[in-house]
Amino acid sequence: MPQTFRHPEIIELARSEGKVTVEDLSERFGVSVQTIRRDLTDLASAGLLARVHGGATLPSGIRNIVYEERRQLNSAAKAAMARGCARLIPDNACVFLDIGTSTEALARELAMRENLIVVTNNINVAQILGANQNCQITLTGGSLRPADGGLTGALAAETLAHFKFDFAVIGCSGVDTEGDLLDYDLQEVLVSQAALRRARHSILLADHSKFDRAAPVRIASITQIDTIVTDARLSVGMADLCARAGTDIHLAVPD
Repeated sequence: MPQTFRHPEIIELARSEGKVTVEDLSERFGVSVQTIRRDLTDLASAGLLARVHGGATLPSGIRNIVYEERRQLNSAAKAAMARGCARLIPDNACVFLDIGTSTEALARELAMRENLIVVTNNINVAQILGANQNCQITLTGGSLRPADGGLTGALAAETLAHFKFDFAVIGCSGVDTEGDLLDYDLQEVLVSQAALRRARHSILLADHSKFDRAAPVRIASITQIDTIVTDARLSVGMADLCARAGTDIHLAVPD
């Protein structure tokens, strides 16, 4: 796996697990411990990790910083995916966009569209689209997660019962080898699940770093998703699973 692919994954692992170790990363990525040490040194030099004996941790106060940095990680891939996904969404549609940097990239692609009704639990998405007077923006209620501007919990999920979406666009923290879409926050997952139930067409935005990654909370099966927009070819097993379920795969390669 190239360095440009490893670095975002290392950051995400540190965010979810609190600490990464040289030995575990070497085994996970199939590279030498010397290569991982160089990766951690590069990330520490950029201020994204703090080196500790045997590995690295998130720097002090990184919780807010991580989300800002995540906007930059895989930014070319996210932009390509956003452009590809935007082409699937026509004007005059009712759309749900969830929490995440990929859906924020999509919001920027939709910023000049006509007569969209956009419902979101992502304050950042609402701010991006709010300047477009030709779009109607609705924020769900819910509990505010200050780190990323997300609105989560039962109240956010209940808001979605008032809508029928033409498209629900969601992200996830991981897709395991069995094809389950996974995340870390049950309160966020409740909203994603409600959106999928209320959608005529569901779209998963997930870059290559999300596949074969574990997380504790299940959103849905990939077989329940109508379209996947990603930046790299899926594994043979995952592609076969999608083919059997009739899930379309849109490959959006960065320029």
